[in-house]
Amino acid sequence: MTAARNSLGFAKEPRETRVVVAMSGGVDSSVTAALLKRDGYDVIGMTLQLYDAGAAAKKKGACCAGQDIHDARRVAESLGIPHYVLDYEARFRKAVMEDFAATYARGETPIPCVACNEKVKFADLLVTAIELGADALATGHYIKRAEGADGPELHVAADPARDQSYFLFRTTREQLDFVRFPLGDMPKSDVRKLAAELGLITADKPDSQDICFVPSGNYASIVEKLKPDAVKPGDVVDQSGNVLAQHDGVIHFTVGQRKGLGLSGNEEPLFVLKLDAANARVVVGPRSALATKTVTLRDVNWLTDQSASFECTVKVRSMRPPVPARVTPMGAGAVVELLTPEESVAPGQACVFYDGSRVLGGGWIARGEPARMAAE
Repeated sequence: MTAARNSLGFAKEPRETRVVVAMSGGVDSSVTAALLKRDGYDVIGMTLQLYDAGAAAKKKGACCAGQDIHDARRVAESLGIPHYVLDYEARFRKAVMEDFAATYARGETPIPCVACNEKVKFADLLVTAIELGADALATGHYIKRAEGADGPELHVAADPARDQSYFLFRTTREQLDFVRFPLGDMPKSDVRKLAAELGLITADKPDSQDICFVPSGNYASIVEKLKPDAVKPGDVVDQSGNVLAQHDGVIHFTVGQRKGLGLSGNEEPLFVLKLDAANARVVVGPRSALATKTVTLRDVNWLTDQSASFECTVKVRSMRPPVPARVTPMGAGAVVELLTPEESVAPGQACVFYDGSRVLGGGWIARGEPARMAAE
Protein backbone atom coordinates (compact mmCIF):
# COMPACT_ATOMS: atom_id res chain seq x y z
CA MET A 1 0.00 0.00 0.00
CA THR A 2 1.38 3.43 -0.98
CA ALA A 3 2.13 5.69 1.96
CA ALA A 4 0.21 8.91 2.30
CA ARG A 5 1.83 11.89 0.61
CA ASN A 6 4.02 13.80 3.05
CA SER A 7 4.00 17.55 3.62
CA LEU A 8 6.40 18.11 0.71
CA GLY A 9 4.16 16.21 -1.72
CA PHE A 10 6.07 12.93 -1.97
CA ALA A 11 4.39 9.54 -1.71
CA LYS A 12 6.71 8.23 0.99
CA GLU A 13 7.50 8.76 4.63
CA PRO A 14 9.45 11.88 5.65
CA ARG A 15 12.37 9.80 6.92
CA GLU A 16 12.71 8.39 3.40
CA THR A 17 12.69 11.86 1.83
CA ARG A 18 16.05 13.61 1.56
CA VAL A 19 15.92 17.42 1.50
CA VAL A 20 18.85 19.76 0.94
CA VAL A 21 18.25 23.09 2.68
CA ALA A 22 20.00 26.21 1.39
CA MET A 23 21.26 27.72 4.67
CA SER A 24 22.44 31.32 4.36
CA GLY A 25 23.05 31.77 8.08
CA GLY A 26 19.89 33.80 8.62
CA VAL A 27 16.76 33.10 10.64
CA ASP A 28 14.56 32.11 7.68
CA SER A 29 16.75 29.31 6.34
CA SER A 30 17.53 28.19 9.90
CA VAL A 31 13.82 27.76 10.67
CA THR A 32 13.31 25.99 7.34
CA ALA A 33 15.93 23.40 8.26
CA ALA A 34 14.59 23.07 11.81
CA LEU A 35 10.98 22.54 10.67
CA LEU A 36 11.95 19.84 8.20
CA LYS A 37 14.16 18.10 10.75
CA ARG A 38 11.36 18.26 13.35
CA ASP A 39 8.96 16.69 10.85
CA GLY A 40 11.28 13.75 10.38
CA TYR A 41 12.87 14.47 7.00
CA ASP A 42 16.40 13.44 6.06
CA VAL A 43 17.86 16.96 6.05
CA ILE A 44 21.23 18.14 4.73
CA GLY A 45 22.30 21.76 5.25
CA MET A 46 24.16 23.47 2.42
CA THR A 47 25.78 26.91 2.60
CA LEU A 48 27.32 28.76 -0.30
CA GLN A 49 30.31 31.01 0.17
CA LEU A 50 29.57 33.60 -2.49
CA TYR A 51 32.14 36.34 -1.98
CA ASP A 52 35.14 37.39 0.09
CA ALA A 53 34.60 36.04 3.57
CA GLY A 54 37.15 38.36 5.14
CA ALA A 55 35.41 41.53 4.00
CA ALA A 56 31.93 40.18 4.57
CA ALA A 57 32.68 39.14 8.13
CA LYS A 58 32.93 42.82 9.06
CA LYS A 59 29.70 43.85 7.33
CA LYS A 60 26.40 43.74 9.19
CA GLY A 61 23.41 42.50 7.24
CA ALA A 62 25.44 40.42 4.81
CA CYS A 63 24.78 36.81 3.87
CA CYS A 64 26.64 33.76 2.56
CA ALA A 65 30.07 34.73 3.90
CA GLY A 66 32.04 35.22 7.11
CA GLN A 67 29.95 35.07 10.29
CA ASP A 68 26.92 33.83 8.38
CA ILE A 69 28.67 30.63 7.36
CA HIS A 70 29.67 30.12 10.98
CA ASP A 71 26.07 30.70 12.13
CA ALA A 72 24.71 28.22 9.57
CA ARG A 73 27.19 25.61 10.75
CA ARG A 74 26.21 26.15 14.39
CA VAL A 75 22.51 25.82 13.57
CA ALA A 76 23.16 22.60 11.66
CA GLU A 77 25.15 21.22 14.60
CA SER A 78 22.34 22.07 17.01
CA LEU A 79 19.84 20.27 14.76
CA GLY A 80 22.11 17.27 14.30
CA ILE A 81 22.16 17.46 10.50
CA PRO A 82 25.10 17.25 8.08
CA HIS A 83 26.34 20.61 6.84
CA TYR A 84 28.49 21.47 3.85
CA VAL A 85 30.02 24.73 2.65
CA LEU A 86 30.50 25.10 -1.09
CA ASP A 87 32.90 27.66 -2.51
CA TYR A 88 30.85 29.34 -5.22
CA GLU A 89 32.79 32.60 -5.14
CA ALA A 90 34.03 32.34 -8.74
CA ARG A 91 30.57 31.40 -10.06
CA PHE A 92 28.91 34.19 -8.08
CA ARG A 93 31.40 36.76 -9.33
CA LYS A 94 30.83 35.82 -12.96
CA ALA A 95 27.07 35.21 -12.90
CA VAL A 96 26.02 37.95 -10.49
CA MET A 97 28.67 40.57 -9.74
CA GLU A 98 30.03 40.95 -13.28
CA ASP A 99 26.49 40.95 -14.67
CA PHE A 100 25.59 43.63 -12.11
CA ALA A 101 28.44 45.85 -13.31
CA ALA A 102 27.70 45.24 -16.99
CA THR A 103 24.03 46.10 -16.51
CA TYR A 104 24.85 49.43 -14.85
CA ALA A 105 27.37 50.13 -17.61
CA ARG A 106 24.59 49.72 -20.20
CA GLY A 107 22.59 52.41 -18.45
CA GLU A 108 20.19 49.92 -16.85
CA THR A 109 19.29 49.15 -13.25
CA PRO A 110 20.07 45.54 -12.24
CA ILE A 111 18.42 43.24 -9.70
CA PRO A 112 21.30 41.03 -8.52
CA CYS A 113 19.09 38.98 -6.18
CA VAL A 114 17.17 37.67 -9.19
CA ALA A 115 20.41 36.72 -10.94
CA CYS A 116 21.65 34.98 -7.78
CA ASN A 117 18.47 32.92 -7.45
CA GLU A 118 18.36 32.10 -11.15
CA LYS A 119 22.00 31.38 -11.91
CA VAL A 120 23.42 30.14 -8.61
CA LYS A 121 20.89 28.97 -6.01
CA PHE A 122 18.29 27.45 -8.33
CA ALA A 123 20.82 26.28 -10.90
CA ASP A 124 24.18 25.15 -9.53
CA LEU A 125 22.94 24.38 -6.01
CA LEU A 126 19.98 22.45 -7.37
CA VAL A 127 22.31 20.28 -9.43
CA THR A 128 24.44 19.64 -6.34
CA ALA A 129 21.34 18.64 -4.37
CA ILE A 130 20.39 16.12 -7.05
CA GLU A 131 23.93 14.70 -6.99
CA LEU A 132 23.50 14.16 -3.25
CA GLY A 133 20.42 12.05 -3.92
CA ALA A 134 17.98 14.66 -2.63
CA ASP A 135 14.29 14.58 -3.46
CA ALA A 136 13.96 18.33 -3.00
CA LEU A 137 15.80 21.59 -2.42
CA ALA A 138 14.19 23.77 0.28
CA THR A 139 14.83 27.47 0.84
CA GLY A 140 13.70 30.11 3.32
CA HIS A 141 12.07 32.32 0.68
CA TYR A 142 8.65 33.79 1.37
CA ILE A 143 6.69 32.40 -1.56
CA LYS A 144 4.32 29.48 -2.05
CA ARG A 145 4.40 26.46 -4.32
CA ALA A 146 1.08 24.80 -5.06
CA GLU A 147 0.08 21.78 -7.11
CA GLY A 148 -2.14 22.83 -10.01
CA ALA A 149 -4.03 20.98 -12.73
CA ASP A 150 -1.05 21.32 -15.08
CA GLY A 151 1.73 20.89 -12.54
CA PRO A 152 3.32 22.96 -9.76
CA GLU A 153 2.47 26.66 -9.58
CA LEU A 154 4.17 29.64 -7.96
CA HIS A 155 2.05 31.86 -5.70
CA VAL A 156 2.66 34.93 -3.56
CA ALA A 157 3.42 34.43 0.12
CA ALA A 158 0.76 34.62 2.81
CA ASP A 159 2.63 37.59 4.32
CA PRO A 160 2.44 40.34 1.65
CA ALA A 161 5.07 42.42 3.44
CA ARG A 162 7.58 39.59 2.98
CA ASP A 163 6.50 38.21 -0.39
CA GLN A 164 9.51 37.50 -2.62
CA SER A 165 7.69 36.46 -5.79
CA TYR A 166 9.10 39.44 -7.72
CA PHE A 167 12.64 38.16 -7.09
CA LEU A 168 11.80 34.57 -8.04
CA PHE A 169 10.02 35.15 -11.35
CA ARG A 170 12.91 33.43 -13.21
CA THR A 171 12.15 30.11 -11.49
CA THR A 172 11.39 27.59 -14.24
CA ARG A 173 8.73 24.91 -14.33
CA GLU A 174 11.44 22.24 -14.13
CA GLN A 175 12.89 23.86 -11.02
CA LEU A 176 9.44 24.09 -9.43
CA ASP A 177 9.24 20.31 -9.61
CA PHE A 178 12.21 20.14 -7.25
CA VAL A 179 12.12 23.27 -5.05
CA ARG A 180 10.05 23.69 -1.88
CA PHE A 181 9.28 26.79 0.24
CA PRO A 182 8.19 25.76 3.76
CA LEU A 183 7.77 29.36 5.01
CA GLY A 184 5.33 30.48 2.32
CA ASP A 185 2.31 30.29 4.61
CA MET A 186 3.97 31.93 7.63
CA PRO A 187 4.29 35.59 8.64
CA LYS A 188 7.77 36.73 9.60
CA SER A 189 6.71 37.29 13.22
CA ASP A 190 5.78 33.62 13.55
CA VAL A 191 9.09 32.57 12.01
CA ARG A 192 11.07 34.53 14.59
CA LYS A 193 8.86 33.26 17.39
CA LEU A 194 9.39 29.69 16.24
CA ALA A 195 13.14 30.25 16.00
CA ALA A 196 13.17 31.37 19.64
CA GLU A 197 11.06 28.40 20.73
CA LEU A 198 13.45 26.05 18.95
CA GLY A 199 16.45 27.72 20.56
CA LEU A 200 18.08 28.73 17.28
CA ILE A 201 20.99 31.16 17.62
CA THR A 202 19.68 33.13 14.64
CA ALA A 203 16.31 33.94 16.25
CA ASP A 204 17.13 37.63 16.76
CA LYS A 205 19.60 38.02 13.92
CA PRO A 206 18.88 41.02 11.63
CA ASP A 207 17.70 40.29 8.10
CA SER A 208 20.32 40.34 5.39
CA GLN A 209 20.52 43.27 3.01
CA ASP A 210 19.27 42.80 -0.55
CA ILE A 211 22.62 43.44 -2.23
CA CYS A 212 24.99 41.51 -0.03
CA PHE A 213 28.21 42.23 -1.92
CA VAL A 214 27.89 46.04 -2.05
CA PRO A 215 29.81 47.69 0.81
CA SER A 216 28.03 50.67 2.38
CA GLY A 217 25.49 50.72 -0.45
CA ASN A 218 28.03 52.26 -2.83
CA TYR A 219 27.02 50.53 -6.08
CA ALA A 220 29.29 52.69 -8.21
CA SER A 221 32.41 51.44 -6.42
CA ILE A 222 31.62 47.87 -7.48
CA VAL A 223 31.09 48.91 -11.10
CA GLU A 224 34.29 50.96 -11.11
CA LYS A 225 36.22 47.96 -9.80
CA LEU A 226 34.75 45.34 -12.13
CA LYS A 227 34.23 47.47 -15.23
CA PRO A 228 36.41 50.61 -14.99
CA ASP A 229 35.92 51.52 -18.66
CA ALA A 230 32.21 52.09 -17.94
CA VAL A 231 32.85 55.19 -15.84
CA LYS A 232 32.72 58.00 -18.40
CA PRO A 233 31.77 61.61 -17.60
CA GLY A 234 29.16 63.23 -19.80
CA ASP A 235 26.30 65.68 -20.10
CA VAL A 236 23.00 66.03 -18.29
CA VAL A 237 20.54 67.18 -20.97
CA ASP A 238 16.87 68.06 -21.19
CA GLN A 239 14.42 66.38 -23.58
CA SER A 240 15.43 68.76 -26.36
CA GLY A 241 19.11 67.94 -25.97
CA ASN A 242 20.12 71.17 -24.25
CA VAL A 243 23.07 70.67 -21.89
CA LEU A 244 22.15 71.54 -18.31
CA ALA A 245 25.09 70.11 -16.35
CA GLN A 246 27.83 67.47 -16.34
CA HIS A 247 27.96 64.12 -14.57
CA ASP A 248 30.65 61.62 -13.53
CA GLY A 249 29.08 58.57 -15.18
CA VAL A 250 25.66 57.10 -15.98
CA ILE A 251 26.36 54.36 -13.44
CA HIS A 252 25.45 56.86 -10.71
CA PHE A 253 21.86 57.21 -11.95
CA THR A 254 18.62 55.32 -12.52
CA VAL A 255 15.33 56.25 -14.15
CA GLY A 256 13.17 58.27 -11.77
CA GLN A 257 16.09 59.61 -9.75
CA ARG A 258 15.95 63.24 -8.63
CA LYS A 259 18.89 63.70 -6.26
CA GLY A 260 22.49 64.03 -7.36
CA LEU A 261 21.81 65.72 -10.68
CA GLY A 262 23.50 68.97 -9.73
CA LEU A 263 20.53 70.98 -10.94
CA SER A 264 18.78 73.80 -9.13
CA GLY A 265 16.79 76.90 -9.92
CA ASN A 266 14.38 75.19 -12.31
CA GLU A 267 10.70 76.01 -12.47
CA GLU A 268 9.87 72.44 -11.45
CA PRO A 269 11.92 69.49 -10.16
CA LEU A 270 13.72 67.44 -12.80
CA PHE A 271 14.03 63.67 -12.84
CA VAL A 272 16.10 61.14 -14.78
CA LEU A 273 14.01 60.03 -17.77
CA LYS A 274 16.56 58.02 -19.72
CA LEU A 275 20.18 56.92 -19.58
CA ASP A 276 22.08 56.97 -22.88
CA ALA A 277 25.18 54.99 -21.92
CA ALA A 278 26.62 54.92 -25.46
CA ASN A 279 26.79 58.72 -25.51
CA ALA A 280 27.29 59.15 -21.76
CA ARG A 281 24.14 61.27 -21.50
CA VAL A 282 21.62 61.56 -18.70
CA VAL A 283 18.28 62.83 -20.03
CA VAL A 284 16.11 64.67 -17.51
CA GLY A 285 12.64 66.16 -17.50
CA PRO A 286 9.56 66.90 -15.38
CA ARG A 287 7.87 64.24 -13.29
CA SER A 288 4.94 64.11 -15.72
CA ALA A 289 7.32 62.69 -18.34
CA LEU A 290 8.05 59.65 -16.14
CA ALA A 291 4.58 58.15 -16.68
CA THR A 292 4.89 55.00 -18.80
CA LYS A 293 2.06 53.32 -20.70
CA THR A 294 3.77 50.62 -22.78
CA VAL A 295 6.67 48.41 -21.69
CA THR A 296 8.73 46.15 -23.95
CA LEU A 297 10.18 43.04 -22.30
CA ARG A 298 12.96 40.68 -23.30
CA ASP A 299 13.73 37.11 -22.24
CA VAL A 300 10.35 36.27 -20.70
CA ASN A 301 10.08 33.25 -18.40
CA TRP A 302 6.63 31.66 -18.61
CA LEU A 303 5.14 29.60 -15.79
CA THR A 304 1.98 28.97 -17.80
CA ASP A 305 1.17 28.40 -21.45
CA GLN A 306 0.48 31.74 -23.17
CA SER A 307 0.40 32.56 -26.87
CA ALA A 308 -2.30 35.23 -27.19
CA SER A 309 -2.81 38.54 -25.42
CA PHE A 310 -4.28 38.32 -21.93
CA GLU A 311 -5.16 40.60 -19.04
CA CYS A 312 -3.55 40.30 -15.64
CA THR A 313 -1.80 42.47 -13.08
CA VAL A 314 1.91 43.29 -13.22
CA LYS A 315 4.63 44.66 -10.97
CA VAL A 316 7.38 46.82 -12.49
CA ARG A 317 9.19 47.41 -9.19
CA SER A 318 9.56 45.10 -6.21
CA MET A 319 7.98 47.46 -3.67
CA ARG A 320 5.01 48.53 -5.80
CA PRO A 321 1.58 46.91 -5.78
CA PRO A 322 0.47 45.10 -8.95
CA VAL A 323 -1.46 47.17 -11.51
CA PRO A 324 -3.85 46.07 -14.29
CA ALA A 325 -2.26 45.38 -17.67
CA ARG A 326 -2.60 43.59 -20.98
CA VAL A 327 0.31 41.34 -21.94
CA THR A 328 1.02 40.30 -25.53
CA PRO A 329 3.67 37.59 -26.04
CA MET A 330 6.16 38.49 -28.77
CA GLY A 331 8.67 35.74 -29.55
CA ALA A 332 11.03 35.45 -26.61
CA GLY A 333 9.69 38.72 -25.18
CA ALA A 334 6.39 40.51 -24.64
CA VAL A 335 4.73 43.91 -24.84
CA VAL A 336 2.87 45.11 -21.77
CA GLU A 337 0.20 47.79 -21.95
CA LEU A 338 -0.25 49.32 -18.51
CA LEU A 339 -3.91 50.20 -18.07
CA THR A 340 -2.80 52.63 -15.36
CA PRO A 341 0.49 54.40 -16.27
CA GLU A 342 3.41 53.75 -13.94
CA GLU A 343 6.29 56.10 -13.11
CA SER A 344 10.01 55.34 -13.21
CA VAL A 345 9.88 52.17 -15.31
CA ALA A 346 13.58 51.39 -15.56
CA PRO A 347 15.33 49.15 -18.11
CA GLY A 348 17.04 46.28 -16.33
CA GLN A 349 14.28 45.88 -13.77
CA ALA A 350 11.65 43.13 -14.02
CA CYS A 351 8.00 43.13 -15.00
CA VAL A 352 6.25 40.21 -13.31
CA PHE A 353 2.79 38.90 -14.28
CA TYR A 354 0.14 37.83 -11.75
CA ASP A 355 -3.29 36.21 -11.92
CA GLY A 356 -4.53 36.85 -8.41
CA SER A 357 -1.94 35.20 -6.19
CA ARG A 358 -0.44 33.10 -8.97
CA VAL A 359 2.80 34.12 -10.70
CA LEU A 360 2.40 33.63 -14.45
CA GLY A 361 5.96 34.62 -15.34
CA GLY A 362 7.82 37.79 -16.18
CA GLY A 363 10.58 39.36 -18.19
CA TRP A 364 13.31 41.98 -18.17
CA ILE A 365 12.33 45.53 -19.02
CA ALA A 366 14.05 46.58 -22.26
CA ARG A 367 12.36 49.97 -22.58
CA GLY A 368 9.30 51.94 -21.58
CA GLU A 369 7.23 54.22 -23.80
CA PRO A 370 6.00 57.45 -22.19
CA ALA A 371 2.25 57.67 -21.72
CA ARG A 372 2.03 60.90 -23.70
CA MET A 373 3.85 59.35 -26.66
CA ALA A 374 1.70 56.21 -26.54
CA ALA A 375 -1.45 58.33 -26.61
CA GLU A 376 -0.38 60.25 -29.74
